[in-house]
Amino acid sequence: MRILLISLMALILCPGIVHADDDPFTVETVADDFDHPWSLAFLPDGDFLITERGGTLWRVARDGQTRTEIKGVPRVVARGQAGLFDIALDPEFTKNNRVYIAYAGQGKGGFGTEVARARLSLTDAMLVETKILFRAAPKSGSEQHFGGKLLFLPDNTLLLSLGERYDMREAQNKGNHLGAIIRIDRDGNVPDDNPFVKQDYARPEIYSYGHRNVQGLALQPGTGVIFEHEHGPRGGDEVNIIKPGRNYGWPEITYGIDYTGFKITDRTAAPGMEQPLMHWTPSIAPSGMAFYDGDLFPAWRGHLLVGALAGESLRVLAVDGERIGRQDTYLKDLGERIRDVRVGPDGAVYLLTDSSDGRLLRLVPNP
Repeated sequence: MRILLISLMALILCPGIVHADDDPFTVETVADDFDHPWSLAFLPDGDFLITERGGTLWRVARDGQTRTEIKGVPRVVARGQAGLFDIALDPEFTKNNRVYIAYAGQGKGGFGTEVARARLSLTDAMLVETKILFRAAPKSGSEQHFGGKLLFLPDNTLLLSLGERYDMREAQNKGNHLGAIIRIDRDGNVPDDNPFVKQDYARPEIYSYGHRNVQGLALQPGTGVIFEHEHGPRGGDEVNIIKPGRNYGWPEITYGIDYTGFKITDRTAAPGMEQPLMHWTPSIAPSGMAFYDGDLFPAWRGHLLVGALAGESLRVLAVDGERIGRQDTYLKDLGERIRDVRVGPDGAVYLLTDSSDGRLLRLVPNP
């Protein structure tokens, strides 16, 4: 592990992290040698929490020089796209040391996305007092499309994204959790104002539905508006604004086609179904999402930062109300799948790269 500054020498010695001359930042490798890292959170003391898809949770020192494995992670099913997903700190973490983790858990009929709450004992490097708050139903043997993103709302309720487990028909079925974003409170209870609590045929946790595989959730600073992105099939990756009770259309409407070339539907719009703010065709496989609200990059303030797996880049989207304006692409020459994007308390942008030798990167302005 080391801190690697992009400089003239780096251009010669480290061609793997060379990027375009117009990139307005320097890339630092804070820590490396992670096995498919999935999510990043910031501890109050400046250290990092990093999940690996295989089921390991790390505490990494702020300088990246040391790391400690956090024990007590719930049993994780790690195969295909299944594994340990997102981690989020309780809004009152400084008082209760609670964290929330999303992961694939085993159950009757297969496995599926779950959320657990635990108290993080920093002195013992262990999760204790663990309680499973939510289990998606039904379980499935499919190894694809788990969602797994977490987001706390201003009222301290928690959103969790759930993929349709590669069974597109289920995304329109409110009788299960597949292809939905669900909302629970910090104890796992269903809030009284969830949109479907009074509908007998619907799962009360559902907040929105008709999703394929949501891989990004972010709250717009100052407005409380929820932004989301999700993977399309072959084309049709979307950015949406999430509103309670709304249907986001998959698979009845889509801008993508099946991987085989088969047309899924002739429709890109339909009454009662939401339109995306934008879509990517061909797909970039967006992953990770954050609004920039720091001071180091004033030109990005209020912009949406999106990582790209297939697109191997960082996208910066100018948001104007419910419209996406300019889109800038950075790190095109990095040659890395970007799994997560976060804005740190220091105003730097932090990225996780998705590989068997994944890295924690920090972007800071060019000197």
